[in-house]
Amino acid sequence: MSDSNASSLPHLPSSQSQAQAQGAWAPQPKSSESRTIIYRSDVMSQLMKMIERVAPSQANVLVLGESGTGKELLARALHEKSTRKNKPFVAINCGALRETLLESELFGHEKGSFTGAYSRKIGLAEAANGGTLFLDEIGELPLSIQAKLLRFIQEGEIFRVGGKDSIKVDIRLVCATNRELDQEVVRGAFREDLFYRINTIVVSAPPLRRRKEDIAILVNHFLNTGSPTFLNRGKTIDEEAMAILTKYEWPGNIRELQNVCERLQILSEGHMIMINDLPDSIRNPEVKDEGLDFDPLIPLYELEKRYILKALGHYGGNKTQAAQGLGITIKTLYNKLHEYGEFEKYAVHSKPVKD
Repeated sequence: MSDSNASSLPHLPSSQSQAQAQGAWAPQPKSSESRTIIYRSDVMSQLMKMIERVAPSQANVLVLGESGTGKELLARALHEKSTRKNKPFVAINCGALRETLLESELFGHEKGSFTGAYSRKIGLAEAANGGTLFLDEIGELPLSIQAKLLRFIQEGEIFRVGGKDSIKVDIRLVCATNRELDQEVVRGAFREDLFYRINTIVVSAPPLRRRKEDIAILVNHFLNTGSPTFLNRGKTIDEEAMAILTKYEWPGNIRELQNVCERLQILSEGHMIMINDLPDSIRNPEVKDEGLDFDPLIPLYELEKRYILKALGHYGGNKTQAAQGLGITIKTLYNKLHEYGEFEKYAVHSKPVKD
């Protein structure tokens, strides 16, 4: 999923917004374009409280999270709750365009600056003036454009492609990525100075497997408020079928859940969705052997240490993703690494050291 597309949840009618969730914001009249965020889980409650605190500031924000977790929704939330809410929110997916087109899309170009430039074009950074510029998949940005983006952030001005005059632009920058950018810096794929410029505040979008309390209300939301292009809205779901959906790990996160709900709307025959209506990959997912024999020679402390270090190895040293996968906070992970004497192996800008 590109978070600028499929992660944007369908609008929640005002008659349902408070009944279905603790927190949501629904579309307002044309004067205020909002998107819905639906949740009741504690992890999302804490995240939304952080959004409330961060939004009024002008600080640059980096949104981390797996694909499909709704990173653009969080960026829109920051915009809607900021002093810039009546100004534009402009999004661009840095991984969706070729390098030659990306610079023109971001900064604009002058007439005749290259073949096919038949007229002057205003770039998205300029179009976002006064508002919020959201750069999705910032980790995909080519190094050549990273340098120009850094200048833009530092100086508050841009140059259109082929242009000689600087243009002052006032934006609040929000970026998103599913990569561990500090590791990209180590590999030389991302500028260190730009990394520190964009991550003044870091916000993490939790994967759906860490917010399973939200699955039922999300399913009901998608079934009742799907796109008008899909038939059979308003279906209900059997309790056993819902239990299976809740148990499933959802590697594709909210995007995968939304797609499954759209499929169920179309293909399930009755008004109520039953177990047999669910895709076989969800009813019978591959089960990993999680058996563990007790060994009186291995204390719980040692097992915890091994498991945490295995998680870091699994995520390639990515501490944010490891903490999310373990279901603990990044602060707790840091404390554990200090406790084990392993912190230096996983320090920022250092690849994990193998024993």
